Amino acid sequence: MSERISREELVKIYDIEITFFDSLEEAGLLKTETENDVKYLLYEELPALERFANWHYDLDVNLPGLEVIHHLLEKMERLSQENRRLMRLSTYFMEE
Repeated sequence: MSERISREELVKIYDIEITFFDSLEEAGLLKTETENDVKYLLYEELPALERFANWHYDLDVNLPGLEVIHHLLEKMERLSQENRRLMRLSTYFMEE
């Protein structure tokens, strides 16, 4: 079983609204597991929750804004990976 923490514990620890957590899940920004009617967040998802909570509560970014920022950052990461791949290919061909 993966390491995880319940939604109720997270709400208390991070001092966030349960509706905020549920909104992130509904938008597909967080992936949860449910067991015996209790929602759990995997530990590997904690950095994302912290990032979204900081943007929302500290910077006043609404849910649509969080979605846009998240998708843009994902796209930038994919483009960065593609750029690194192309750089390796060009280096390979330049050496021949």
